[in-house]
Amino acid sequence: MEKPDISRKRLAEAIAFWIFRLLSLGVMGILFSILGFILYKGIHVVNWDFITKMPEDGMTKGGIYPAIIGTLCLIAGSMIFAFPIGVMSGIYINEYTKDSWYRRFVQLMTANLAGIPSIVFGLFGMSLFVNKLGFGDSIIAGSLTLGLLALPVIIRTTEEALKSVDDSYRHASLALGATKLQTISRVTLPVALPNIITGFILSIGRVSGETAPILFTVAAYFLPKLPTSIHDQVMALPYHLYVISTSGTNINESRGMAYGTAVVLILIVLILNLIANAVRRYLGKKYKTN
Repeated sequence: MEKPDISRKRLAEAIAFWIFRLLSLGVMGILFSILGFILYKGIHVVNWDFITKMPEDGMTKGGIYPAIIGTLCLIAGSMIFAFPIGVMSGIYINEYTKDSWYRRFVQLMTANLAGIPSIVFGLFGMSLFVNKLGFGDSIIAGSLTLGLLALPVIIRTTEEALKSVDDSYRHASLALGATKLQTISRVTLPVALPNIITGFILSIGRVSGETAPILFTVAAYFLPKLPTSIHDQVMALPYHLYVISTSGTNINESRGMAYGTAVVLILIVLILNLIANAVRRYLGKKYKTN
């Protein structure tokens, strides 16, 4: 009687695995279909002039160079703000707060913050950074708004990365006479850092494609020049993509530029993710061997 039961369990396990495989292949198929469609429609537009020239004729001609620089400025500015604050917040939640109602409340609020629509962040950024603090439509206002958007993702990934570190590391460090701060900075954080980089990668992917927050805080409709300070307005690829898709005078040409802009945006995110992944693998190997 045991053999039929074992056979049925193995059959059920095989069926479950094949279902998971098919679902994974389906997700990959959808992803490659979207990427293939964008590349097919826009790759013929992308060339050196398209990447390095200023836009012309109301963005229906020329290149997208100011939008590329503006997007990179906003990504860098938002990460400079969000990454250290998010990591320190995750360290505080996991290492300094006990398992109490206060900790659960902070975690709940962080999760709720991650679920707020991006347009709400845009309205908040316009009210606080643009109007109240007097930054105006500027890189600093847009970067701070996007940083708030990325903050909960970094906090949660930092917290989970620190949880994955075995407590024996902490106990051994404290037993050797290290303080709690020394244990975190020299033992726990370096071990968790490769996984913390994951939150950095996810945050880059999110802020690079957001349109609503920058619409209220920094994005310019047509600005064929480069920024000279953090108080300048800039063009950005997501908003540029939206504008030329909806208000171009030459529909066919504008749609071609829109797909080309989408290709460039995808390539920028891909390159940044590859760099971050390389750093994560390097840190993982370094601290694993040590």
